[in-house]
This record gives sequence, C-alpha cells and structure tokens, in this order.
Amino acid sequence: MRDPVDLDLPHPDMPHPDMALAGPADLACAGLRIAAGTAALIGLVFLAGCGESAPAQTEGPRARPVQVVTVALAPREAEKRFVGVVRARREIDLAFRVAGKVTQRLVGIGDRVEPGTVVARIDPDDLKLELQSAEAEFAAAKANLSQNAAEDERARSLTAKGFASAAELDRKALAKEEAVGRLERARRSLELAQNRLSYADLVADQAGVVIATAAEPGQVVSTGQTIVRVARLDEKEALVALPEIDLADARTAPASMELWAAPGKAYAVKLRELSPQADATSRTYPARFTIADPDAAVALGMTASVTLHPKDQAKVARLPLSAVIDKGHGPLVYVVEPGTATLAARPVKIAAYTDAQAIIAAGLNEGDQVVTLGVQTLEAGLAVRTVPAKAQAQVAAAAPAVGTRP
Repeated sequence: MRDPVDLDLPHPDMPHPDMALAGPADLACAGLRIAAGTAALIGLVFLAGCGESAPAQTEGPRARPVQVVTVALAPREAEKRFVGVVRARREIDLAFRVAGKVTQRLVGIGDRVEPGTVVARIDPDDLKLELQSAEAEFAAAKANLSQNAAEDERARSLTAKGFASAAELDRKALAKEEAVGRLERARRSLELAQNRLSYADLVADQAGVVIATAAEPGQVVSTGQTIVRVARLDEKEALVALPEIDLADARTAPASMELWAAPGKAYAVKLRELSPQADATSRTYPARFTIADPDAAVALGMTASVTLHPKDQAKVARLPLSAVIDKGHGPLVYVVEPGTATLAARPVKIAAYTDAQAIIAAGLNEGDQVVTLGVQTLEAGLAVRTVPAKAQAQVAAAAPAVGTRP
C-alpha cells in the first residue's frame, strides 16, 4: 500500500492545481497540506475539510447618489416687494414774507394746524414804524392835493374874468394832476405797509400736521426762510426706490401696500409719479404710489411694503442650469421615479433662461425630484439614491477648500 502522504502531497516546486483560483482560505489550507507531510489519516480528513472553499456572496449594483431639488411651481412673474415710507403728497414750507426777528414759534412737530392758525411771530416794531411813515405820507399827499385843487379852481375863475393868463391856468392844472398821482402813490404805500405789518404773524393757509421746524425764538430770519414744514393730510402716498429693472412692472402692474405696523391688511395703491432720473447716490428711481383709501392707521412716516403684482401669472418651475441637458432631441431633465428610485428622462419646455436658472414652462409636476448635478453621466433607468441640494450645499460649505487650512 502506498504512503497516503505521497498520494496527496504535491511536489513543493509545483503549484497546486487549485491555487490559481484559490482565495486566502485556500492558501491557508495548502500550507497545512505542506506542513502535514507525515500526518496520519486524521490529518487527511482535516485537510479535506479545509480544501472546501466558502461560497461567494453576490450583491446587486449599488445605488448611485445624486443631488436633487424638489420642483415647486410658482408664477413666472413673481411678486416684487419694495420697502417704502408713508408721506404726504403735499408738504408746504411756511416762511415769513418779511425779514425780522422771531419772537414766538407757537407750534411744534406733530401739532395739527388749521387754516388761519398762527404758527410764528416776528418783532413788529419796525413794521409799525413803516406803517406810521406811510400814513403820514398819505396825509401829506392828501393835503397837497386839496391845496392844488383849490389853486386850480381859483385860476380857472380868474382866467374866466380875464385876470389870469392861460399859461398860469395850465400850471395850476398840471400841479393838481401831480398831486393826484402823489396821493395815489401814498395810498399804495400805505396798503403795502399795512400788509407788511400783517405779515408779522405767520399763518397756516392749509390744514395739516407740522413735520419739521427750522427756526427758534430769537433767531433773525430773512424773507422766505423756512420756519415750519406742514404736511397736508388730504392725500397720502408711499415713497419707494425702484431699481431700473423694475420700472416697466411699476408702470403696468397692479400694486398694493401693507404697513409694517399692521401686517395682513392691504391697501390699494396706484403709481402717481416716477422720477425720470435715478438718484445720484443709490442709482434707484424714486416712485410715489397714491394710497386709494387710507384710514386712521396710516400715519405719516410709517414703514410700508409696496408689492407689485405682474399680470403674467402662468406657473413655471425654476431649475439650475446644470439640471437641463440636450442630447439632440430637445431639452430634458432626469426625474427620480418615487416608486422605484430610478431615473426617468423627462422632456421639458423652456420658457426662458436667466444667468443661473432655466425657467420650465411645461413637462414637470409639483413635487418632482429633479437631478441637478452630473446629468451628462446619467441615463434613464439608473438606480439612484437622492441627496437634497440644500444638504449637499451644507456639506460642501462645511468641507475645507482644496489648498486651504481647515
């Protein structure tokens, strides 16, 4: 009988026939065979057990991670909101019509005024002196006219009796006419002096509220210098600053206003005035929207939001440009099928492109999950697992950039 070792042990220099396809377990068993050259039958049974390789485990293809965004349909022309301030349509600067020293300012900021309300006064002494001078001049002119009228009448009587010449009559007649003119001039001067004295009281001629003061008692002011500013309350409007890209919508779109102090209540407004020139500092265009029916809650100076409602309200989807691909048959996007977690190529209709977005007019539904990155390497039917775009952006922001220290 042959030695069992000689029957089963291969030559040390020759590879075992199974080693070409053997795994780590097989190599271990082969080593045991070499080490058991003089082992007994129990060792052969052990080697036979070790010679059996474990069955390989098979698994399906791994799902590929893709970044997605969820489709939200919204009107193509989105509402545009601008911050503004409630202002009066008419703001009047009240000023004295004569120069002088302010003796009283009878109103302050926030005070209501009515037509005829005295706002401020200046020292009337100089104006009274001017009036007295005008009165004296008027009295002298009146007396001069009486004298010249009497002399003219006497000259006419003497000329009729032949005791005065025609030349003398002409001189008396011209002197009378001059006296008439002097009296008229004195009368006008007297009226002006009376008016100037009345100007010592600064009187409001419109109802409103004082929103600013610019002079204090004791201050000498010139003619026309602003003393107080009064805002009329009959018309109120919202003043906003519009960028140039929104001027067309401001002219055509309906608008509404909402007060920050009273959220939830909208007021109808209408564009009344749009500046033809941009502000030199902000490069925006001041626009005034008249409030159609303001109530007591709309106070001057309040902060408000003016919203433009464009007329094009067709709902569209907005996707990043990286989500759209065209393989020669029109634009399409890859949508994750919710039941199978596989990709489906969905043709879409592009309404417009912007700098960073594609506006989809048709082809997508509310809630669809669209792949946004790497669409050039995808194909329909591919199994995927989704990563929301927001979460992906947060991960990217948290990761340190290449070449920088964490």
